[in-house]
Amino acid sequence: MSISESPRFLSTPARTAKPRRHGITHVIDTGRPRSDIEALVQTHGDFVDVWKFGFGTAYVDAAVASKVELLGAHGIKACPGGTLLEAAWWQGRSEDFLGWARDVGFGCVEVSRGSTAMPADAKRALISAARDRSFEVFAEVGSKDPGEPARPEQWLEEARRDVDCGADWVVAEGRESGTVGLYTADGLVRADLVDVLEDSGLQAPVVYEAPRREQQAWLVNRLGTNANLANVPGDEVLALEALRRGLRSDTLATRLPARVSVHP
Repeated sequence: MSISESPRFLSTPARTAKPRRHGITHVIDTGRPRSDIEALVQTHGDFVDVWKFGFGTAYVDAAVASKVELLGAHGIKACPGGTLLEAAWWQGRSEDFLGWARDVGFGCVEVSRGSTAMPADAKRALISAARDRSFEVFAEVGSKDPGEPARPEQWLEEARRDVDCGADWVVAEGRESGTVGLYTADGLVRADLVDVLEDSGLQAPVVYEAPRREQQAWLVNRLGTNANLANVPGDEVLALEALRRGLRSDTLATRLPARVSVHP
């Protein structure tokens, strides 16, 4: 075996291959230089499926088109943050946003209503408008407001309606802090929300925003190696891949098959 080849002496869980609908790693970028992105995708690009330019960073980044092109060359979908589309909706400029996103080269958009008082029917209209322009749509459910109750039945109803309007993916809100929506204020996973989304029979994959290691571990242990995880910091792409494969203490006993007897 050459030193550049991956070792094969462990029996690790099977991973899906790109392009994939299950087991995606969805990175959040809050302002990385292009050189950093290039270095990351050249070394770990096989493990990254979606690259989200967080909140409104794409709007103020003069290099965004170059970054989107770079990501596409590595088979990574580029997506502007949902807050940017909410800002455009807030000012009545949704169509301008979609035109700009297409010109920049984005193939995906995120449609959310967690930062504004956007009515549900306005959100669904945005999903339809994005689909009409051939965008792949990530539709987020849940609020960024920590005071907003997260009710499983409401999340499920919104997710179903979003999918009916053409959403390709459902995103469970967790924010980049991991303290709202899918999570309690101290970062614990709301199992009732996960269970209702997983048991719903939705005709679109659910992606769980999980910025923290302990949240990622909980979801991998609960849903399996190929759980869809989002808002992953770019520096933790390889660490998450190890976690998925049972190569961290958080998942070793649940994801890595044992071949020895363990005596107390």
